[in-house]
Amino acid sequence: MDWNIKENKRLIRAILTLKTADETRRFLRDLLTEKEIGEFANRLKAAEMLVAKKSYSAIGEATGLSSTTIARVARWLYGKEGGYKTIIDRLHHNSLQVGRELF
Repeated sequence: MDWNIKENKRLIRAILTLKTADETRRFLRDLLTEKEIGEFANRLKAAEMLVAKKSYSAIGEATGLSSTTIARVARWLYGKEGGYKTIIDRLHHNSLQVGRELF
């Protein structure tokens, strides 16, 4: 993935401009299909379940993800980029505040 491509940089800048849960929901709905949103939500759930030491079979049952996708999530979760870990840490740390804003 080349993050230095102009379009990729612009997407990141666009995401960083979002200020509320409603803005984020609306942008993601415009950007992605319903199926893609569900897929990404399930990947995040899988990462959280991996952190909680759940088995691949339990994760697959809860999310509908294939073992191949779960393994890919695990590779990214424990890889050098740290995107999943950052988000999971922040969600855990801010769970009450974020939860109230989203719902």
